Amino acid sequence: MSNRSDHEALPLRLRHGLRQMGLRQAALGLLLLAWALAGVASPGQAKVFSPETFTLENGLQVVVITSRRAPVVTQMVFYKVGGTDEVAGKSGLAHFLEHLMFRGTKTYGPGQFSAIVARLGGNENAFTTADYTAYHQSVAIEALPRVMELEADRMANLVLDRKTVDTEREVILEERRQRIDNNPSAQLSEMLNAVLYLNHPYRIPVIGWEHEMEGLTAEDVQAFYGHWYAPNNAILVLSGDISAAEAKPLVEKYYGPIARRDVPQRIRPTEPQQFAPRRVTLESAQVQQPSWVRIYQAPSYAGAKNGQAYALDVLAQILDGGSTGRLYRHLAVEQKLAAGVWGYYDGDRIDLGSFTFAATPNPGGKLETIEAAIDKEIADLLANGVTDEEVARAKDSLIAGAVKARDSLMGPANTLGVALAVGQTVDDVETWPDRIAAVTRDQIEAAAKSVFDINRSATGLLLPAAAGADGSAPAGAPPVPLEGGGTP
Repeated sequence: MSNRSDHEALPLRLRHGLRQMGLRQAALGLLLLAWALAGVASPGQAKVFSPETFTLENGLQVVVITSRRAPVVTQMVFYKVGGTDEVAGKSGLAHFLEHLMFRGTKTYGPGQFSAIVARLGGNENAFTTADYTAYHQSVAIEALPRVMELEADRMANLVLDRKTVDTEREVILEERRQRIDNNPSAQLSEMLNAVLYLNHPYRIPVIGWEHEMEGLTAEDVQAFYGHWYAPNNAILVLSGDISAAEAKPLVEKYYGPIARRDVPQRIRPTEPQQFAPRRVTLESAQVQQPSWVRIYQAPSYAGAKNGQAYALDVLAQILDGGSTGRLYRHLAVEQKLAAGVWGYYDGDRIDLGSFTFAATPNPGGKLETIEAAIDKEIADLLANGVTDEEVARAKDSLIAGAVKARDSLMGPANTLGVALAVGQTVDDVETWPDRIAAVTRDQIEAAAKSVFDINRSATGLLLPAAAGADGSAPAGAPPVPLEGGGTP
């Protein structure tokens, strides 16, 4: 199996200068913004990747992004299924299947997939989120047929036996112990998501609840695989030294013979009206530096109306645009309250996205002082709005950050794959620069007033506890919510 590190929260991408899928800012996302403006000329002429697309008779959607910079290619396969599609009481099933996809098929034994890719000089991995699951390899162009054969093979021929499932179940349980149970920041993030969403399955961690993970069976995984892992429920993205004309015969050869299957309807419960803010405090002897976080529910790119998601991306840049952002300038530089402060929007979701504020105080500082200062910043924003200068600078910064987007192969492939997996289109990706350029001050202010409703938020405090810790590594970083979280 590939070298995963669960719960690094892939989907909360650092979307300042990069937005992984199509726009925003958090851990992986710095990829997006970078891509988003890579070929920008002027409004109305902007293009990002100029991809070519086609669809096989079995329903597999194919996207090809040509880059002749080097004789290499990245292959990514996205399945439109994630943690939110699991049967109630079987949390972690999507991520469990992702692990088991490396454990052998009718053609190749356990571990052979990764070993073959390594012998070819390539690298590979996978990750699961609430909304989709993705597998990827990067290899020399001449090795593409081989990795295409391998990926197509496990789309159709996965073999699961009870012994393998039992062994791998222990692996994911140990990962949960290491990544969550021994990490107060991750524990707080789980609790925040559990109270932020009252009804939607985004409240359930992608890695799963331990007591439910323990009960996952070979039959559960086989059924999940049979229901969802079909070519007509997948997106193949190729990025690198290849064109659609060159790729199509290979895609038809390896993926074409896989039969399409009926795929279940995705059930998406909606959130009820919420009448009060929620608050979680976690104290742990493992914590050396306290931190504060607040998450607001927000529209996603797939569900937003009237350009609201684009406005939120620009707003995030205004608030947290590095040393010139409002939050850092006011709380860290002028008031000297915070050692670190962040504000970011995550809209790469099928349903609700989120807007998060997080901060750590300077040594000796108090979280209530930090919270009051951020509340004041939000109140000032709602009362007085933003300036034309801030809007122009934020949009320019987002555009400038995208200049080197095409230098990456993985970034463009991931951007388009995520966008399509959560319900956007190729045109949404290609026109993103124009739409960001068109964002107005009025749109930003309206979006802020719509999203920053305290009754649709959850606030978390991570605090040191009295002595008597268990000796685990201290957790000092601000908790990063995992609600969209990818688990590699």
